[in-house]
Amino acid sequence: MSARAALAIRRWTPLSVAAVGTLAALAAALAFGPLFLDANALDRLTTLFIYVLLATMWNALAGYGGLVSVGQQAFFGIGAYAAIRLSSFGVGVYPALLLGGACAAALAYALSGFALRLRGGEFAIGMWVLAELLHLLVNLDRLIQGETGTSLIALNAFSPEHRRDYNYWLALASMGALVALVFALLRGRLGASVQAIRDNEEAAASLGVRVLATKRILFVVAGAGCGLAGTLYLATSISFQPATYFGVQWTAYMIFMALVGGLGTFEGPILGAIVFFLMESFFGATGIWYLVGLGATAVAFALYLPRGLWGTLEERFGLKLLPVGYRVAGAEGDGPARGRT
Repeated sequence: MSARAALAIRRWTPLSVAAVGTLAALAAALAFGPLFLDANALDRLTTLFIYVLLATMWNALAGYGGLVSVGQQAFFGIGAYAAIRLSSFGVGVYPALLLGGACAAALAYALSGFALRLRGGEFAIGMWVLAELLHLLVNLDRLIQGETGTSLIALNAFSPEHRRDYNYWLALASMGALVALVFALLRGRLGASVQAIRDNEEAAASLGVRVLATKRILFVVAGAGCGLAGTLYLATSISFQPATYFGVQWTAYMIFMALVGGLGTFEGPILGAIVFFLMESFFGATGIWYLVGLGATAVAFALYLPRGLWGTLEERFGLKLLPVGYRVAGAEGDGPARGRT
């Protein structure tokens, strides 16, 4: 048998098939959450779904595409603002929330021609400047009343119980749909292209990769996800203050979740979102010490676990529950596994 014949390209393993099946079953079970969970559990899970969505979007943009942004709060805020505005025009409140995410995607597309021509630190700072500019522009809207803000009053047409259930279902469906979309995109040609661009943009272009168009797809999807997360947060809090929604802390949270979980792995940000959620749940009421704890945790991971929790487990044990790349292994499965992940 030749050396070539002794090798096999594998995208799925029994473990990864079982993991995807388990996640699908878990999502199906969670869909019935309002039937067996209390109000507090539903609210907390809704928040967790928002965090998973944010972490996955930032990781796709920076971990796989190499587009390190500190301005994703621009889309988080504009999604919530668009929902407020659409509702004021008479659009139904939940359709307005979904359309808010679409407006964030449209904004991402409009900005992509400029933003994606920036590289490295220029892109990171440029996105932050754009977020601040949008913050100022939203403040000029008389409906928003400057930093005073306003509320999504139309949500009051629903009882607190119904609103909680609808928010939960919308958050679960949005997280599931967008995480699945990113997974599918990264497993396809787009995934190979964005990682080639991340590693060496000039080399990727010389091989025929359409650099700007490829980055634009990822940028728009990430913008849509962050915008939808903003509308979901609005649905749970009802009130809208521009300083809160356009605050850089949202991108800081995304970075924290991705780095702690494992930047550049698909499973890592999901794990990082759970870690962040637990830290917030147990220590969020401690005020400034909570923020100190987040900073200390981030520094500790940067120094001692630079690949994050999942990245370290993957490196040591070869665990790949949600593989977006390929593995080269012996035809009988006993050879060394390697390749992009």
